[in-house]
Amino acid sequence: MRSTVIDPARPRFLLLDFLRILGAVAVLFYHYTARAHSQWGELPGDVFPGLSNVAAYGFIGVQLFFLLSGFVIFFSTEGRTVGQFVSARISRLYPAYWAAVILTSVLLVFIAPQLGRELSFAQILTNLTMAQTAFGVPHVDGVYWTLPIELLFYTMIALLIRVNLTESKVYWFVFAWPVLGALAQQTGNELLVALLSPDYASLFAAGMVLYLIHSRGHSLLRWMLLAFNLIVSIQQFLQLATPGRQRRLTGLDYSEAIGVLVLVAVFVAVTLIVLTPLKHRGWAWMSVAGALTYPLYLVHEYWGWWIIGISHETLGKWGALAAAFAVSVALAVALERWVERPLRPRLRAGLQRSFDKLQQSSSAG
Repeated sequence: MRSTVIDPARPRFLLLDFLRILGAVAVLFYHYTARAHSQWGELPGDVFPGLSNVAAYGFIGVQLFFLLSGFVIFFSTEGRTVGQFVSARISRLYPAYWAAVILTSVLLVFIAPQLGRELSFAQILTNLTMAQTAFGVPHVDGVYWTLPIELLFYTMIALLIRVNLTESKVYWFVFAWPVLGALAQQTGNELLVALLSPDYASLFAAGMVLYLIHSRGHSLLRWMLLAFNLIVSIQQFLQLATPGRQRRLTGLDYSEAIGVLVLVAVFVAVTLIVLTPLKHRGWAWMSVAGALTYPLYLVHEYWGWWIIGISHETLGKWGALAAAFAVSVALAVALERWVERPLRPRLRAGLQRSFDKLQQSSSAG
């Protein structure tokens, strides 16, 4: 697979960008109008009795992110060395994250202590590494829980590139990873569960298979692997998103059947976009919106809750909700424009030079 070269002029999957921003909006609605928090003065389900019952399924936006990540990140391996891949991923993940950790820490420590989130300096510093889970350090913001899982996936892909990424190895990987993760769950091996992330492994794997079908064409084996990972994703979803757990998080009734239907709809939507003429459809603004997804996800929770808390009595529930969205989007725009754009290429270039020197030293040795 390393012999395949990506055409830099190849158009983006604009509708995937659109799906990405839809997933982010779903997560925002979930946290603002369904997930239990105190900033409305009562449960969100009581404030938005109709909307909350729909928004309660917004957490599935995270499953969408992981599925898209499997497709897009695997796409980005084509024609790249380990150093190029790692440089690209680190420069994509860290600049906005560092800024978000600092912004949210300032909010929680100095601006809105009423949110009840106490942070230590050591906790904030450790969060800047994005490896806080490994050290048993709580996240500055709860939404950061997805990032170590992304890092795990990137690490696995880097290892695959290192051992000469071939299609046959990918077949074994997308089958073995979810299975071994499930076995780790069954045996109660906490270390393997942490390393294999079985709750979400099949989503990344399914995205990888979709890329194989997109780039290499249809085959029975590829479609069987996709169906296998869809089934595993449903099974893991049912174990994770139980009605009891969702009720504890939201105080709302939750239907497993509807949750599964939404998850399957996510798979169908991504499949249609990448395997049909829809991959050529879309508008330029979708790419711009898609670029905001990551910083929006990073900053929306506590900043949005703070805005809701200080404005809902004055602006009313809809005004406060609109203000929370507006502030979160404004912060995301600022991060994308003044943090990601200037820092990402510099960080990527610096890392690539480091990897190039390392490669030269290894060759000379």
